[in-house]
Parts: sequence; C-alpha cells; structure tokens
Amino acid sequence: MSTHSRNAVHALLPKIASLDHLRAFAIFFVFYYHYRIFPHPDWLNTPARFGWTGVDLFFVLSGYLISGQLFKGIAITGTVRLKPFYIKRFFRIIPPYLLVLVLYVCLPSFREKEMLPPLWKFLTFTQNFGLDLKTYGTFSHAWSLCVEEQFYILFPCLLSLLLHVKAGHRAFWLIPVLFIGGFVCRWWIYTYQVSPMEESPVYWVVWYKAIYYPVYNRLDGLLAGVAIAALFQFKPLVKEWVNKFANLFFVAGLALLTAAWFVTENSFSQVATVYGFPLVSAGYGLIVAAAVCPRCWLYSINSRITAFIAALSYAIYLSHKGVIHVTQELLGSWGMAKNSGWMMLICSITCILAAWLIRIVVEKPALKIRDRILGKQAVTYDAPQSRQKVA
Repeated sequence: MSTHSRNAVHALLPKIASLDHLRAFAIFFVFYYHYRIFPHPDWLNTPARFGWTGVDLFFVLSGYLISGQLFKGIAITGTVRLKPFYIKRFFRIIPPYLLVLVLYVCLPSFREKEMLPPLWKFLTFTQNFGLDLKTYGTFSHAWSLCVEEQFYILFPCLLSLLLHVKAGHRAFWLIPVLFIGGFVCRWWIYTYQVSPMEESPVYWVVWYKAIYYPVYNRLDGLLAGVAIAALFQFKPLVKEWVNKFANLFFVAGLALLTAAWFVTENSFSQVATVYGFPLVSAGYGLIVAAAVCPRCWLYSINSRITAFIAALSYAIYLSHKGVIHVTQELLGSWGMAKNSGWMMLICSITCILAAWLIRIVVEKPALKIRDRILGKQAVTYDAPQSRQKVA
C-alpha cells in the first residue's frame, strides 16, 4: 500500500467532541447504577435505575468506531489489515485490564464482594458465559469487556471472509438477520430456561446468567453501531439525509429511550427481555448517528471536562467498584456515613483519580509501545475505550 493510502487510512475517524460527551455520560450513568450495590443515598435509586443502559451506549459507540475504521480501510485499500488492528486493540485494552485484574487477584481487600470467578475465565475473556452473579459477583462488570473482545476478535475475521467470497453489499443483510436473531434467541431462552424458574429464589441469577451476559443476547448495540458506520461509509446520501435532520434524530432517540424506561421497568419480564435491549440500542443508535453529524446541537460543543472523563472512561469502568469499596471502608472506619451524599461525592473523585493514575502509569506507556511497534504512520485515531456494562 502506498504512503498516500496509508496516511488516508490512518486519518480514518477524526476526533469528534460529541462522542466524548456521550462517553462521559455513559461512564457516569453506569458508575451511579453500580454505586447502588454499595451503601448510597436513597434518592439515587430512581435516577440511576436506568444506568445499566450506559453499557449499551458503549456498545453502540464501539460498534460504530471499530467498524468505521475497518470500513474506511476497506474503501481505501480493499482489504482488512488484521495484524495492525489486533496490535492496536491489544495495547489499548490489555495492559490496564491486567493491572486491575492483578489487584483483584492479589489484594482481597480490593474486592467489592467475596468470591472471584476462576482466573482462566478472565484471561480468556469468557467470564460472560455461565456467570453466577450471586456466587461470583466480584469484578463481574468485566463481562461487557468479554462481549467487546469477542466482537473485536470475530468481526474483522468475518469481514475478511466476506471480502474473500466477494459478498459485497449483500453482506449488509447480515446485520438485520443477526438483529432479528437476537429477538428469537432471547425469546427461546426466556421461554424454556428462565420462565420455568420464576418461582425460584434464584430466578434473577438464572436471568442474568442465561439472558443478560451471553454475547449472543447482547449484540443489539454493537450491530446498531456497525449499521451506522456501514450506511455512512457506503451510502453517503444516507449520512447527508441524517445530517439534515440530525436534531430530529437525536430527539427520536430520546423518545425511544423514554419508551425503553417503561418497557424495562421490570427487567426480568418477558417483554423487557425480548424487546428492551433492541429498543435501548435503537435509541442510542439514533443519538450516536445524530451526534456525529455537524448539524447536531451536540457536535459543536467542546468541553475539556468531558474530553478528560472520556479519556479515563475505560480505566474508570475497570476499577470503579474496587475503588468505591476501598474508599467506603476507609472513610467509614473514620466515622463518615457510607450512605451519605458526601461519601458518594468523595467516591466519585477517588475513582476519577485512580483512573487518571492508571492512564498515566499504564495506558499512555502502553500506547507509546504500540506506536513504536506500528510506526507513527500506522496509528489511527483510537477513541477512548467504551466499557461497558453492568453488575
């Protein structure tokens, strides 16, 4: 590939401030949802109830950004360059993940709960399969990282296969097929595995294990992001049309999320199980599609604060439960009420500081190593990692 082509590929996705705003919102939405498992102010329960959807917003962002880079590379070079893609993902994701994992394994005082799942599940990114939240609740939020890693590993290979068999635009139909497949899969599992356990005291454990964590039930957000990237890359008239009505798309996304709030009020119901996830993903998908368009109200707003939080979002996601636990135990021993608003504020600050430390000590040096391996011209815009997802 010529130098000109390489440079074009390396400028795939320019940094867009609106996506930083969405990342910052997503990480705090998830953060305060998870904060409810610790002593917390009573007023937090209602506004944070929907915070589990922040991880779905991360999925949409990941699907859009990762597939957008790959689609742009295909448009320019006609190929999927797997080696640099996996090198970039490795150095962006693995070093901070291993640091936090070491803390959980070697420092029992860092654990927010007693039991840690088997180490091999963390190392193979298979923790999301068969995860018993009641027994192995420590570092359980890494399940969403497993979902994304499985996506990162399989999706580029699938693209390479489709290019090899010259599937062309016909491959786009895989997105709605997989989307519909999610409905069928969740309905079948709920009907034959979850519903028979409704009278059991561990019904909620079965629901999380069978429905919430497995990747085949949680593809909706990733598929929404992939669909946006594919349409905007290969159907430029679609992007022009969305840009023209960007603010209306944003409002439509908020309307779908409002509907999802009510649909998922009882998360364990069949309606919420089958339709809740795609409704949430569609809502966030419309918001992301609008946010990357210049005519969207969010596009032109620049904020150093949200850019800073977005840059720390991955480290915050990885470490926040352990940091909250340590902070509450320490300040609680000094007499501060664990369920106070001041405690929540201090925990928020310590989680940001811990993430900043991880960013300085681990993430930035790892990215410098990545840059040396690939060479300066082989580094694309690598948006802060979205970390996903919930209890």
